[in-house]
Amino acid sequence: MKLSIIIPVYQVAGTLSRCLDSLSDQSFRDWQAILVDDASSDGSANICDEYVKRDHRFQVVHLRRNSGLSAARNVGLEKARGQYITFVDSDDYIADDSLKTLFEILATHPDYDLLEYPVYEHYGSSKIHLLQFQRREYSDPLAYWLEGKAYLHAYAWNKIYRKEVFDKVKFPERRNFEDIYTLPSILRNCHMMATTDVGLYYYCYNPEGITQKATTNDLTHLLSAHIRALRQIIAALKRRRHDKGLSALLPAYYEQVLNIQLDVYHACGRLSKDFPILPYRNTLKLKLLHFLGLKRLCQLHKIFRYRH
Repeated sequence: MKLSIIIPVYQVAGTLSRCLDSLSDQSFRDWQAILVDDASSDGSANICDEYVKRDHRFQVVHLRRNSGLSAARNVGLEKARGQYITFVDSDDYIADDSLKTLFEILATHPDYDLLEYPVYEHYGSSKIHLLQFQRREYSDPLAYWLEGKAYLHAYAWNKIYRKEVFDKVKFPERRNFEDIYTLPSILRNCHMMATTDVGLYYYCYNPEGITQKATTNDLTHLLSAHIRALRQIIAALKRRRHDKGLSALLPAYYEQVLNIQLDVYHACGRLSKDFPILPYRNTLKLKLLHFLGLKRLCQLHKIFRYRH
């Protein structure tokens, strides 16, 4: 079997059929879909059972208690039998023939450990955005993260992974924004990563989703995950003393992590004790960080946002 598709399911009776139909309609047929019902009470479980009866490629695991997205994905990983793995959230879907075009690429590039493809972000909202990629290969995870700016789209879905990259890797349970914790660990197991301009994932706007209803703890977890990744990258670059090209890209990621800290402070007034003060001053915001200090910059940012 070529592909295992892992689909966590929780309270998505209104969108689940659209998601599963997008898989059934794929011209690429060599897959299994593992539906992990996370103790839904809205009829989602019955929809899962209907698709299992209709198509033998669907299978379902019904969890007895609600355990969260990460736990559901981890259950799916345990059941996966495909040579490759991908994830689809149950309120999203993929475009026709996406799997066919992606596996045509993988057939000619069997060395790819990760293949990332385009996404319609926030589909169905006023913030809709088509995230596109050029066809590009990366033999270095740091280059993929910094040059490819993977930190801006560190989603678990819209990627096809060789199964082996999940060796000793699990999603952290009981944490939201779990993808940013997990992708750096996956990348450490990758030798060749690639992006492509074919295939299309629809990341649909969901007013009840974590992105829209993130709590202050959720945002704090997101910041902590990025600080952790930032420190790991700094340590890796220190071991590569002569890699000036990637080192020059680090300030852009650092500023992105700073932006998350600003959002956390705006939401709840928290400053991370672990936020590193690095010697970058190549943008106005980073210059202000050194001139004002982290707390005063956060205060100024909060005042500015209130006025606008």
